[in-house]
Amino acid sequence: MSAPYETDALSAGADIAAGRITSEYLVRSCLERIEAREGAVGAWEYIDPDQALAEAASRDAEAPRSPLHGVPVAVKDIVATHDMPTGNGSPIYAGHRPAWDAACVALLRSAGMVVLGKTVSTEFAMRFPGKTRNPHNPAHTPGGSSSGSAAAVADGMVPLAIGTQTAGSVIRPASYCGCVGFKPTYGRIARAGVKMLAESLDTIGTMARTVPDAAAFAAVMEGIPVPPFNARSDPPRVAFCRSPAWSDAEPELEPAMNEGLERLRAAGAQIVERELPKSFDEAGDAHNVVMVYEGYRSLAWEFLARSEQLSDAIKAYTGPGRDMPRERYDWARRVQATCRAEFYQMFLGIDVVLTPAAPGEAPGDLSFTGSPVFNRIWTLLGVPCVTVPGLQGPRGLPIGMQVVGPAGHAAAVLGAAHWIHNALTR
Repeated sequence: MSAPYETDALSAGADIAAGRITSEYLVRSCLERIEAREGAVGAWEYIDPDQALAEAASRDAEAPRSPLHGVPVAVKDIVATHDMPTGNGSPIYAGHRPAWDAACVALLRSAGMVVLGKTVSTEFAMRFPGKTRNPHNPAHTPGGSSSGSAAAVADGMVPLAIGTQTAGSVIRPASYCGCVGFKPTYGRIARAGVKMLAESLDTIGTMARTVPDAAAFAAVMEGIPVPPFNARSDPPRVAFCRSPAWSDAEPELEPAMNEGLERLRAAGAQIVERELPKSFDEAGDAHNVVMVYEGYRSLAWEFLARSEQLSDAIKAYTGPGRDMPRERYDWARRVQATCRAEFYQMFLGIDVVLTPAAPGEAPGDLSFTGSPVFNRIWTLLGVPCVTVPGLQGPRGLPIGMQVVGPAGHAAAVLGAAHWIHNALTR
């Protein structure tokens, strides 16, 4: 019999609603798991067990508000919480306590969910890593910037966690840690109260154990009723796309992708190979320009007033945005608009695009959270993406596949991702 902390979120919510378990019982089980594993993983920036248990007891005393009522959740430390510190992964904000919740946190609380604590983020959700280690092998990175969120979910500490993505910060750590990561269509979840990095790219996403859990949690944070999950029974039509990033693949990536494609074919999926339109050759560079240009301006106060407390890594990457010509930024936004318009051509006769979620297994270097090269294009497009776990590299670490669809069609993408996840893990 599995421990309560191992239960997926929707099943736990159903058990709480039916009176088979209590929220307090589930939260206590998660806290026990954290106590046993936090020393090895380091996923949490802040946690107050008494506060979490008191909140769970309050949820048990009322009627369920949503399918996730009473379910514990972790909040990335760049997302504001009125009752917990929000440090943004930076010494500049050590001990900072906002007077408000971010919109997504206010909405999940309104749905009856229990905030368990704050998970580690890299500095301002960029490159400089925090203390978190990969739960599968502590010598390897969990990825970034949603390091703690991915590691906590993958290690069974919490069933759901908030992540954010500006380049690859949901999809990549989910791949490295072996959980489901979902980046919705750009703008679907309000970013009010989240530390901004690049206004044209930043997207709130979810870490989960199952695709239906990820979909339900995203709906809660979007502020809409949780819809019935659009599970599909028929095999999807899939286009495998290496993308212009393929030259950056690690040696273990191609064998893993081939294995995954063979499993999907064996389960009945129709698979073709397609290349992106020629305009996408510039998309990776355009994403980098937008991120650097907007990143410096979003962090203008920190650069101008607290520069000595910024890491060398963030200065080296974002600092050049100060002197970047506006014309260069305008070029990048034009590439973004062109690629968004042309991406719909990919879906003639197919349901989803399948592409790597990361260059390979998690690097064995805790100072490096891995490359977002397989994520930049899709983030620039603002399209829904799902990391589907189920593959493994030669070092025994997870390798994920990334399911991508057109903007505004997340339900269909999630349905296909669920089918693919089942096919890879059956």
